[in-house]
Amino acid sequence: MERTQTQMYAPERQQEILRLARAAGRVDVLSLAEDFQVTAETVRRDLKALDRAGLVRRVHGGAIPAGRLDFEPDLAERDAVAADEKVRIARAALAELPGGGSGSIIIDAGTTAARLAAEIPLDAELTVVTHGLPVAARLADHPGLTLHLVGGRIRQRTRAAVDDWALRAYREINADVLFLATNGFSPEGGLTTPDLAEAAVKRALIAAARRVVLLADSAKFGQRQFARFGALSDVDLLITDTGLSPDDALAIERAGTEVVRA
Repeated sequence: MERTQTQMYAPERQQEILRLARAAGRVDVLSLAEDFQVTAETVRRDLKALDRAGLVRRVHGGAIPAGRLDFEPDLAERDAVAADEKVRIARAALAELPGGGSGSIIIDAGTTAARLAAEIPLDAELTVVTHGLPVAARLADHPGLTLHLVGGRIRQRTRAAVDDWALRAYREINADVLFLATNGFSPEGGLTTPDLAEAAVKRALIAAARRVVLLADSAKFGQRQFARFGALSDVDLLITDTGLSPDDALAIERAGTEVVRA
C-alpha cells in the first residue's frame, strides 16, 4: 500500500521537495504546505535541512536547487523557469512602450526580455536597440521597427554581446525606455548578475535611457549574484509577478521604485 503525503516521513517528504525544486526551478513554502498537508513551519524545517545538505538554496518564500546559484544556467534552462510568470510580466510591460511612432527603447538580453520582444505587436512603430541575439531574432520581421543590433563578443550562455564594442555603442544612445533584466534584486543587494562583462553592459544600459523598467520574476527577489551593476533606486518601475509579497512590494515602493505585480 502506498504511503500518502500526510503519512510521509520527513526524509521522504524532503526527497519529494527536492524533486519538485529541480523540476520547476523553485518551490515555495505555502504551496508545499498545502500539497503535503503539513504546516508552513514543517516545510521550513525541511528546506533548512535540504539547505544544510547543500541540495537547495533557501530564498525569500521558498527555495531553489543549489546548482542554479552555484553555476550560471544556460539560456534554455533559464527560459523554462517561471515561464508563465515571464509571459505575464512581458504582457504588462507592453503598457510601457512609448507611443506615437517615434519612441525608442532598449531591450536587454535575458529570457524575460525575449518574452517581451515576442509580445510586441507586428504593427508597432519603434526604434529598438538590443545586444541580445534572441531579442533581435524575434523582432527582425517587424516592418514598423527600426532595429539596431549592438555587436561585441557573444557570450554563449546568454547569447548577449559584451565587452568594449557593446559599451561604446551604448554610450552613443539616449533612449526613451530601457527594459532591463537581472539575475537577482533586493533593496539591500541591488541588481546583480553572475558575469562581470554582462554587468558592465547593464550599467551602460541604465545610463543610456531616460526611464528604466526592470522585468524580473519574483524568484529573483533576494538573490545576490557575483557582479553588482546597480541599485533598485536606478529603477523607475519594477514589473514582477504576484509571488512577490505585498509587504516586499511596499518596501520597494517606499524606497522610490514603482512596483507592478502582474
